[in-house]
Amino acid sequence: MEDNFSVRPMEFDDLEEVVLLEKTCFTDPWSMETFVHEITKNHMASYVVAIDENTNKIAGYAGMWIVLDEAHITNVGVLPEYRGKGIGVMLMNRQVKDSIVAGAIKMTLEARVSNEVAINLYKKMGFTQVGIRKRYYEDNNEDAVIMWKYYQEG
Repeated sequence: MEDNFSVRPMEFDDLEEVVLLEKTCFTDPWSMETFVHEITKNHMASYVVAIDENTNKIAGYAGMWIVLDEAHITNVGVLPEYRGKGIGVMLMNRQVKDSIVAGAIKMTLEARVSNEVAINLYKKMGFTQVGIRKRYYEDNNEDAVIMWKYYQEG
């Protein structure tokens, strides 16, 4: 299925569609203003979108910040109708690759403790659970699992 999808950097013209995707995927979605800031003013930020080549629709997106030698995943969202097609893996692989090119040697992220699908995906990609952030999510005070992936020893 991945043959019908491509991943490219997020562009300003993508934002309307990304905000709709965000509202579909998350209970506490980011605003248009937040995304505008992320892709136009935040020089640490890197966002990519997965495009359905058959429809030219954005199927998912992922964002990260690169601070010194660390990459921090900020968001990963895939529309419900595209889940289970490998898009999350494609997006994460692209973020790992881009972060290595930018000089990162490790990556971190948080996931809701209830989001077993995401946690399992991250584990398959080499992330290890290292802790819990208590009451991390403001919408329902859910805890977050903290995960890290190291690209090289040291």
